Amino acid sequence: MAPLIHFITGNANKLREVKAILEPSIEIRSQSLDLEEIQGTIEEVANSKCRRAADLANMANFIEVNGPVLVEDTALCFNALKGLPGPYIKWFLDSLGHEGLNNLLIAYKDKSAEAVCTFAYSPGPGRDPIIFQGRTPGRIVPARGPSNFAPLSGWDPVFEFEGKTYAEMESAEKNNISHRGRALKKLQAWFETQQETPSS
Repeated sequence: MAPLIHFITGNANKLREVKAILEPSIEIRSQSLDLEEIQGTIEEVANSKCRRAADLANMANFIEVNGPVLVEDTALCFNALKGLPGPYIKWFLDSLGHEGLNNLLIAYKDKSAEAVCTFAYSPGPGRDPIIFQGRTPGRIVPARGPSNFAPLSGWDPVFEFEGKTYAEMESAEKNNISHRGRALKKLQAWFETQQETPSS
């Protein structure tokens, strides 16, 4: 029987990508929770969100006691800006849009960037989260291709990897090379090494 994880997200597109990569080897269910995000490093943000999700899930009784939860934090790091916007990309994008992200680099020759996805998994309340991180190098370009995520919440059209933006890629192609796909492959590999898997 496949292990069950509750992925804490309200983003249907993220859920679709996670399910496409992990299922059927890991069963994914989703739940939306309002999680406070601390300021800090990528790993600190993910760790804090995961601990909070496990505690809230237990209190809300939508997950059985000690049920496993998974949270994700995504960052887009511009090398010319020494890693900014990083984990704050959502707020930058909401305020500036795709053109504004390009304008941040207008004075720099270096348009390179790194997409970083950090998943934090907790077996249940009070348990230390386990971190799985994937990174994909690329560059920031003027927006190309459709935006598959909600307006002003996704940067797929401005992140280019080997000649294509994320938005120009088919789902399977993107999942194979994306920061999210790479992180989830590490999570899958970890589950395969476990003698005991989380119970549903």
